[in-house]
Amino acid sequence: MSESPVVIATRKWVEDVVVGYNLCPFAKRELVKNRVRFTVTDANNEDDLLQALHAELQRLEDEPEIETTLLIHPGVLQDFYAYNEFLDAADALLAYLELEGVYQIASFHPDYQFADTEPGADENYTNRSPYPMLHLLREASLEAAIDSHPDVDGIPDRNIALMNELGAEKMRNTLLSCLEHASNPAE
Repeated sequence: MSESPVVIATRKWVEDVVVGYNLCPFAKRELVKNRVRFTVTDANNEDDLLQALHAELQRLEDEPEIETTLLIHPGVLQDFYAYNEFLDAADALLAYLELEGVYQIASFHPDYQFADTEPGADENYTNRSPYPMLHLLREASLEAAIDSHPDVDGIPDRNIALMNELGAEKMRNTLLSCLEHASNPAE
């Protein structure tokens, strides 16, 4: 089955930005091993997205060969502030399912904005993605990766410095090229 344009754009973003710029030094290994699940939900409201999140958490429980999941939700939470508020509901679901400490949810959004930054700040591009998505991570794997990294505390500062060096315009164009690639994946 061929991948949807949403998955193609997201995979390109992971390859070119997350791995290509080494924003997450742990991502390449799992991508190469094909242990990253890319899935798109057709949810168009927060309740449906919570149901999709629940289903993906259950899939991770049932399928240990999946290391991590990108739950892409282009039809809901396009507004970053609403998305950011939804993260509390996502974390509450983890608690309700008694999966805190088992899984962690990382956040990526086209308009991601860190607290105390301007919307156009370069550093926001460390978490900007082609579509809104929830990244579901196995805590034990994350802890093992962190323990094996020589300077895990330096990763955020290095990423911010890199985004400041590359600049918002280049990163905007890079995200746009991921979306364009989805229209012409053979290129």
